Amino acid sequence: MAGNLQELVQLLKASLDPITNKQAELALRNKETQPGFSLSLLHVIADPSLGDTHLASALYFKNLVRRKWTDHEGNYGLSLDEVVTIKKELIGLMTSVPPNIQSQLGEAIGIIAESDFYERWDTLVDDLVSRLTSDNIAVNNGVLQVAHSIFKRWRPLMRSDDLFTEINHVLSRFGEPFLVQLQNAHSIIQEQAAAAQGQAERTRLIQSFTTLNLLMKLFFDLSSQDLPPIFEDNLRSITGLFHTYLTYDNPMLHSNDEAESGPLEHVKSAIFEILTLYVQKYDEDFAPFVGQFVESSWNFLTTVGSETKYDIVVSKALQFLTSVTRIQKHAEVFKDENTTSQVIEKAILPNLMLRDSDIELFEDEPIEFIRRDLEGSDSETRRRAAADFLGQLVAQFEHLIAGIVFRYIDHYQADYSQDPKANWKSKDTAIYLFISTAVRGTVTSSQGAITTYPFANIIDFFEKNIAQDFLSDTGVEPILRVDAIKYLYLFRSQISQQQWQVVFPILVKHLRSPDYVVYSYSAMCLERVMALRNSNNETVISQTTVQGVSGQLLEQLFRLIEKSPDAAKLQENEFLMRCVMRVLIVTREGSLSVLGQVLPHLVNITQVICQNPSNPRFDYYHFEALGALIRYTAPSAPQMFENDLYSAFAAILVNDVSEFVPYVFQLFAALLEATSSVALPSYYLSLIGPTLNPGLWTMKGNVPALVRFLSAIIPRAATEIVQNNQLETLLGIFQKLISTKTNEVYAFDILECVLLAFPINIVQPYFQTILQLLLTRLQNSPSEAFSQRFVRLYHLISSRVEAGLGADFFDGACEQLQAGVFVPIYLKIILPTTSNLSRPIDRKIAVASFVDTLVASNAFAQKYKKGWAFTAEALLKILENPPVSAPANENIIEQDVDDMSFGVGFTPLNTIAKPVRDPYPEITDVKSWVRQQMVKNDSKVSAFAQERLSSEVRPIFVGYMQA
Repeated sequence: MAGNLQELVQLLKASLDPITNKQAELALRNKETQPGFSLSLLHVIADPSLGDTHLASALYFKNLVRRKWTDHEGNYGLSLDEVVTIKKELIGLMTSVPPNIQSQLGEAIGIIAESDFYERWDTLVDDLVSRLTSDNIAVNNGVLQVAHSIFKRWRPLMRSDDLFTEINHVLSRFGEPFLVQLQNAHSIIQEQAAAAQGQAERTRLIQSFTTLNLLMKLFFDLSSQDLPPIFEDNLRSITGLFHTYLTYDNPMLHSNDEAESGPLEHVKSAIFEILTLYVQKYDEDFAPFVGQFVESSWNFLTTVGSETKYDIVVSKALQFLTSVTRIQKHAEVFKDENTTSQVIEKAILPNLMLRDSDIELFEDEPIEFIRRDLEGSDSETRRRAAADFLGQLVAQFEHLIAGIVFRYIDHYQADYSQDPKANWKSKDTAIYLFISTAVRGTVTSSQGAITTYPFANIIDFFEKNIAQDFLSDTGVEPILRVDAIKYLYLFRSQISQQQWQVVFPILVKHLRSPDYVVYSYSAMCLERVMALRNSNNETVISQTTVQGVSGQLLEQLFRLIEKSPDAAKLQENEFLMRCVMRVLIVTREGSLSVLGQVLPHLVNITQVICQNPSNPRFDYYHFEALGALIRYTAPSAPQMFENDLYSAFAAILVNDVSEFVPYVFQLFAALLEATSSVALPSYYLSLIGPTLNPGLWTMKGNVPALVRFLSAIIPRAATEIVQNNQLETLLGIFQKLISTKTNEVYAFDILECVLLAFPINIVQPYFQTILQLLLTRLQNSPSEAFSQRFVRLYHLISSRVEAGLGADFFDGACEQLQAGVFVPIYLKIILPTTSNLSRPIDRKIAVASFVDTLVASNAFAQKYKKGWAFTAEALLKILENPPVSAPANENIIEQDVDDMSFGVGFTPLNTIAKPVRDPYPEITDVKSWVRQQMVKNDSKVSAFAQERLSSEVRPIFVGYMQA
């Protein structure tokens, strides 16, 4: 074991070195299958002498738990011995390691709890409570960190009986000890405040505030779904303690760092978060205490400094006041004009104005400035919080607030006019005041501000106060230029289509600005307006307009993206790549004219970013851009794609760039689908073997992409697959996928493809086993999706008599498995489920199946006479509302990538969304086709109809045939 542990340490060290990282990661992955590997990682974590290595071990352990703790069915991926030992040892280890290790182990515990707590880990809370002490701060912080890692999962969840059962389980054991810890922490802090003020005391006070911060987070966790009775019973004393620390100050907690928030700021921020939650959800109980917190918030906001370190707590205080203002009875405090003027002057305006730190961020870290400035950003900024508070005041007291705000707007505009060069910040403030009061309701990502207040004339304000900054080529302060572009970006739905024709080329020109934020906002605005549609669902900027400037537009965007060859820097600005993607989507087939210009750039970017994937948003838009190019131009220029893309994609597969593998297989599939009329290039055949490698299928994000690729290549490489003895491996993958609910749909995709692509004599030796697997799943409470796909598969088989399949083939296979089993399957599953099929293609296949059954099945003609009648009735039922193929939807809406992270799931590329395959494209009018088939077999069908159909159904059926 010692030797293995030493080898593990060396590999973990190597994983920290960028030069050896990839090889070390692969070696570590190979070791994961060794017994006790996870426990060896814990041994390394527990050794403080290993420095960065035990942090690397903690990171790897967390990721191992994320990948392997359980599969989609809840089965453990580690041995049961390891699972038991980890649960037993992890909490104790968590309390003994430094904070940076605690945070990693805390995440691992949260992942374990996601699947196991509390049914399979019902001792956890008792274990946590037993470790809490009255005076050991380090141990308590470890325990509280673990608890927070588990209970924070509740915050975003939908209410359910199971969730409340879990919460009640926790509260019954943890509620009382939690309040004891809260009081203990308070007592320790009060004692320390009266003690001498040396470095040791300062360190202990900071540790105590870390405890208090964790307790505040836990209080939020425990209250996030419902007000716990134990908190309700003690609400007066708890709110008193909150108020104490909202107004608390101690020089020992002050920091000389103006940018970094300290423990006191974090505690106050956490308290404001709790107050906001209680106002929003539990106002009936919390209302008596609101007044004191409004007053203390006001006092805080009028005395706090402008340093960046206070930003988080200022924004949380403003968010609290915003929540208070949403409730009419609490908002009345702001109804008085004098009071409101004071609020705007002393609490809103100071936080809405640009500070020197904002300008420094604009100049030194422009991408961070953009992220903080954007609507919907997660960044806590004073400016956004102040704007939201002002917007809520307008919602409650529209005319009162508008009158006050416009006086300030006029004041700042006049100040700017006196000395534009020196007072440009005043104009920036005036613009933000207008925006904050003009927007009514929600700002959407697709359309921006949809509605505005009547008092706000959007176009007039732009023309009088902003247009010059947008139109002028020189002499404009960069931030004012950004304000102008952001104004257009925000109010894009308020600007007419004719006005956009004037604005659009000027935005294109601003892409050439030397200023990072200016050209980034230009790209952002261009992308959103190219996606904008009018009331007739037509793009506001026409395809012709975009195509006219696409060459220069794309060349400039790529120049900006590729300014730095460094992988991380190149991926930094996803707004530029999103604009590239949108140009290609809008120009559609017109992008063929710039293919030779664009494709080399995209290939180069692929080769750079695969060295170090670091920005999922950029990478997603990059592959969507490739998808759009493939979709619209590959059918006309397949050779260019095959020559340029294959080596870049192959390198991703060879080097196992796991973040990009799902994208690559989707794009390979799209290329195959787009070039189906040309001979299959040999390199695609070389991909089949690696695609069938079981290792690739262990990553859940790979599965949909691999299935998409196989579905595209199997019909074109069926002969080679048989020659290379790969069919059994292919069916082995089907067997693996069909065993889990998560992947069963993909299993059917592969099976359908196999049945359509291979001659029946090739597939028949395996069909009994396939059918056995399917029927076994049918007997064990199948999901609705499984039942529908099974029935679709049946109809696909039943409708292909000419290929040697058909209803008789299926019936015969069932009979070989078990005599008489086909009848209950047909009556209890196939017929009832068919009536629930909703997709037009599935219903069309069912029609073809039923028609073939009625006119060509010997089994239904002779053995299942009642079944023939039931089939005729089922056919008539579908024909009451015959399937009509839906028109192709050419609108492409990209994935919401706000929550994307690598290696967690599958992200589909919408530009190359999997096409719906119609096995019967020749059937355009279903009713006419059915009638033709019936007339063609009139003698047999008429006789069976007279003999087998009821008197109610017979005339309808016969009349339908003759209509």
